[in-house]
Amino acid sequence: MKPPAEAHSGPATSRPPQARRLRELSAQQWKSGAAAWLGWTFDGLDMHLYTLVYVQFVAQLIGAKTSLDPAVGRYGSIIQGAFMLGWALGGGFFGRIGDRLGRSRTLSLTILTYAAFTGLSAFAHTWWQLGIFRFLAALGIGGEWAVGASLLSETWPRRWRPWIAAVLQTGVNVGILMAVLAHYLMAGIVATQPRWLFLVGVAPALMVFWIRRAVPETEEWTQAKAGVGEVRPHIRDLFQPGIRRTTWLVIAVCALGLTGHWAFMFWNQIQFRNLPDVIGLDARAKGEWGRNLLYLVIVSSIAGNFVAAWLARRFGYRRVIAAMSVGYFLAMTACYATEHPHQRLYYLLALPGFFQGLFALYTMYLPPLFPTLLRTTGAGFCYNIGRVVSAVGVVFFGLFGTVGNYRLSLLLAGCLFLPAAGVAILLPELRDVPDKVPEPAD
Repeated sequence: MKPPAEAHSGPATSRPPQARRLRELSAQQWKSGAAAWLGWTFDGLDMHLYTLVYVQFVAQLIGAKTSLDPAVGRYGSIIQGAFMLGWALGGGFFGRIGDRLGRSRTLSLTILTYAAFTGLSAFAHTWWQLGIFRFLAALGIGGEWAVGASLLSETWPRRWRPWIAAVLQTGVNVGILMAVLAHYLMAGIVATQPRWLFLVGVAPALMVFWIRRAVPETEEWTQAKAGVGEVRPHIRDLFQPGIRRTTWLVIAVCALGLTGHWAFMFWNQIQFRNLPDVIGLDARAKGEWGRNLLYLVIVSSIAGNFVAAWLARRFGYRRVIAAMSVGYFLAMTACYATEHPHQRLYYLLALPGFFQGLFALYTMYLPPLFPTLLRTTGAGFCYNIGRVVSAVGVVFFGLFGTVGNYRLSLLLAGCLFLPAAGVAILLPELRDVPDKVPEPAD
């Protein structure tokens, strides 16, 4: 049965013959792809500037004498929780705007939002001011995910979706590496004044001028909007018969997977820096280890993106999402079931990095599960409910840590990938062949 929301999505849109080679892509497809990729790249940059300096910066803001002060981890996790909450709300908010105003215009708004408030984070003088700026920046970062994913799913060939997902997710990884590079180039400044690293995050705002001039709205969105007139679908349509089951399953798999993932991304740095053979190093040496660690995880993640894409082409999205989730659980167990010397743990952390490739599949898998005029709303709402849960989860799992030791927190968070794998198997299948769109069943 077709979901009632489908009735709001307007007449069926016809696509031109699917391009089979890069040279067959149109100028619009290249521009849309570049805009989405750059948006995601700067997402990664602005998202991870905080993780590189939060220990030092939060310690300064609260007047702590050492990063071992439990208050640093507590307030740092609250700020990260605020970021995750803003990320979730931004996905829902800008998702609705994207379905009403169009993909290109909304993409510009999201980039301006996260660039402006990342830059303003440099001027925070209390931990709660930093939390507010990170929350507001996250509104734009969360919104860009759903808008960029929908922009590409509506303009690029369906059969290329797994590879598009891998390339798009790699944009986030490249952005993180850019953050690492900025941290390296500013190491002398950041060692004493970590706040100034956030000014790097203003750069993406310059890209908006090009997007507004060069990237048109998608034909699929334009036709769907014209077909419905003044009628607009609502978030409640996601819970109508025919699509309700898919909505709940997507919420569950996102909530479980993202909570485990972000607990790892947030706590692994402070856990590593406080290992017995690392804790005695000076701030600059610890910062170098932090950069190297993030570099290793991200390079491994890029490899995971493309392996996941290749597997999805052969076995389908839901099976590969489930398998990669199990792999993430096993990787976290290998890293944190026992305490390792820092050099051994460093190389083991490439394993959870690799299995982060599962999130690349969300990019092209989730939006097509929903009707056109519910696409950014549906993908953004479900994905970002998961972010709300992960915001709480980052703080919750931190409660299991002791002073400077979050190994148990990380081990328990990794267990969430097992139920995530079980839920993923129940999701609808989506095959990337022309003229076949999934029909979610209730």
